Amino acid sequence: MPDTDDRSLDALLRAAVGAVGGAERDGQVRMAKAVERAVEREEHLLVQAGTGTGKSLAYLVPAIAHAVRTGKPAVVATATLALQAQIVDRDLPRIADALAPLLGRRPTFALVKGRANYLCEHKLVGGFPDEDEEALLTMGSVDRERGRLGEEVMRLRQWAEITESGDRDELVPGVSNRAWRQVSVTAHECLGSKCPVVAECYVERSRAAAGEVDVIVTNHSFMAIDAFEGRFMLPDHDLLVIDEAHELTDRITSTITDELTSSAVSVAARRAGKGEGAARLADTVELVAATLENLPEGKLTALPERLVTTLQLVRDAARASLSELKPEKGSEVAGATQVALAAVQDVFDTAERVLTDDELDVVWISHDPRRGSVLRVAPMSVAMLVRDKIFSERTVVLTSATLELGGTFDAVAGTIGLRGPGSPPWQGLDVGSPFDYPQQGIAYVAAHLPPPGRDGAGPATFDEIEALVRAAGGRTLGLFSSRRAAETAAEQMRERLADAGITMLCQGEDQLPALVRRFASDASTCLFGTMSLWQGVDVPGPACQLVIIDRIPFPRPDDPLSSARTEKISSMGGNGFMAVSATHAALRLAQGAGRLIRRGDDRGVVAFLDSRMMSARYAGFLQRSLPPFWPTADRELVLGALRRLDATAPEVLPVAEPGARGIGGAPLPTDPVPVARSPRTAVTGGHAWSDAQDEELRDGVEAGVPLEELCEHLELAPDLVTARLNQLGLKVGA
Repeated sequence: MPDTDDRSLDALLRAAVGAVGGAERDGQVRMAKAVERAVEREEHLLVQAGTGTGKSLAYLVPAIAHAVRTGKPAVVATATLALQAQIVDRDLPRIADALAPLLGRRPTFALVKGRANYLCEHKLVGGFPDEDEEALLTMGSVDRERGRLGEEVMRLRQWAEITESGDRDELVPGVSNRAWRQVSVTAHECLGSKCPVVAECYVERSRAAAGEVDVIVTNHSFMAIDAFEGRFMLPDHDLLVIDEAHELTDRITSTITDELTSSAVSVAARRAGKGEGAARLADTVELVAATLENLPEGKLTALPERLVTTLQLVRDAARASLSELKPEKGSEVAGATQVALAAVQDVFDTAERVLTDDELDVVWISHDPRRGSVLRVAPMSVAMLVRDKIFSERTVVLTSATLELGGTFDAVAGTIGLRGPGSPPWQGLDVGSPFDYPQQGIAYVAAHLPPPGRDGAGPATFDEIEALVRAAGGRTLGLFSSRRAAETAAEQMRERLADAGITMLCQGEDQLPALVRRFASDASTCLFGTMSLWQGVDVPGPACQLVIIDRIPFPRPDDPLSSARTEKISSMGGNGFMAVSATHAALRLAQGAGRLIRRGDDRGVVAFLDSRMMSARYAGFLQRSLPPFWPTADRELVLGALRRLDATAPEVLPVAEPGARGIGGAPLPTDPVPVARSPRTAVTGGHAWSDAQDEELRDGVEAGVPLEELCEHLELAPDLVTARLNQLGLKVGA
């Protein structure tokens, strides 16, 4: 048995730091001890830990120690897939190996995600109808699109024969969402315990594995659904660590936002079949389209009478259809019926929620070029929900590089229910960063540029981007406020920099992880994109020596949720702009600027192309939220610095491709011993065929046994047996 001193937090942390090849840092030690103390006192903790602190180890080590001591798992929730993969693929395996001698056993861990992230065995063998392709048929190059879809699905089926985890993130390169839907189901569509191949289900096996481990890694949305909807997908736990906690409220808001479109009603009606309720639902499709189309884009301060009437018709028709679809108690549910139930239930729930007209909900219309008019409903604030559902049952540690805004935790604490009467006790801690930001990075504001307007960037801004990227020799991460702005800038730079041998990548041209890997692998490559790139992108070394931010990322003035929250705070005597818009912008700016310095020897420039960073009355608040880079508005000084960095830069760091995972999400060994997979179970009419039953079919056919006798012997209906005979290429009497 290990000595008690060997199991102290200090000893465990030293072993873990050594295992990952790092050096113990003061901020990391302070954070780890604060986490340990918070667990002991059952008190919540907010920790701001700058880049380079090693915060993952600072919470993983005390979390593991707590889990081993109590027998209860710790749950870690992240906002981005990138951090999730880093923790599971890189950090936890090495930490587990290092702590095993000290703890007396190797700590265990698992990755848990939503059901739609995994292959569905039942769908693979034909247990569900094919995904509706109505949208595909409206596209110009139908044959080409169908061919591409078919190729992707074929590749998915080939991958399904070798994957151990069934996790979509393991598939490189990725496939389109349309192709993935052909082999996966949502939580509402899943048959659950009634599925004929539940024993082979990747999700169920993954969650079963998670019930026996010390650390469960998941994402904000999954954690929120588990907490708010009471599905109990996560095992009982008394410690929850929320990394990238600055994203928590936005992720939760997205999780509980509902929407309704005419196409959603149409799909639900078609899947519901030929009942009276389905027919009534189908009759509302054109009415929904016309009603939504005639409403102006933006927030609905009151529900128009025509919208109320339309939603009442939709709700009542959906209710009738649900009554027709619901199977009798104890009877089996077919995959097609479950898909129909899920689609109709979503339509009913959204119509009912909007009609309830809760004063705490915000309802708005948005016009989507592809989907038409969309009716959306979301909570104005999730603070009380978070307080009641997340903070009431466990100790919660929230951490990020950006939790303090303007020098205080108050803004973030308020959004998650930790301020005001009845709020639970909590502590805030800023452990700083080991980086010497003034020496390592320059914050450049292009003060000579005109303030950005609504019409997008002008020639002067593109001239500035070109000069900066040329000086840096590529090596540029461009963070833009919109997809259109990123695409326009990328197109402009492709033309302008064609003579410089600089490659331009733009978000949307491939799966985001693949784009980031290409960017990190080549110094002469630039990657432009929007909000997904502002956080979670970790490209240390000389591949990224320039970060460009096109404008202060305020919410759009017509953003329904932001405007509703601003109005509410202002009506109560507060400063709505600072509480909502400026706080939102400060968080995004701090995250975006943080992409530059990832290691102690990184050097570079963050270039702000928005002159309001210096001239506006709120500029000081935004600046105090950034890492303390050396500030300047001297353009020639910055261009000279970038040229020197380019001329002296070493080779870029090697980039690892993602590896295969096993059940539970843990990475498989680099050279695994090949394991023969058993043949995939076949399903006909909801019945899963075993190997033994297939063998009996073959023997019966060979012996000339009639179909009726085969059915009687197997105790199965003739259509099920005939369907399986056809799948096997067998004929009775042959």
